[in-house]
Amino acid sequence: MGVYRVTSPAAQAYVARERVLGSGITALGLASEKAASLDKKTLEKCGDIAAKLLPHAPGYAGRLMQASARLFWALAKVKEKEIKVVPLEELEKEIEELKKILG
Repeated sequence: MGVYRVTSPAAQAYVARERVLGSGITALGLASEKAASLDKKTLEKCGDIAAKLLPHAPGYAGRLMQASARLFWALAKVKEKEIKVVPLEELEKEIEELKKILG
């Protein structure tokens, strides 16, 4: 009984990954609801974020990130990009910026 503390480095990394992945999926879901009214730059940014989430997303979630990235890029009318793996902290900042844009 009481508070469960995450203390091991592996557990901390897992919690961070899940937090960022959940936040990213939420932001992309909001963007998908507003996709018809978003500008090209925002749609492209959504595609970029989905692609950057791919290396951090396990299993089927990862496959959906790839599909989501392609769909957002297609809506923005830009070519598919190759994205490098970025640190979770950097990705988290980008997701928060996107959430501000989406309102």
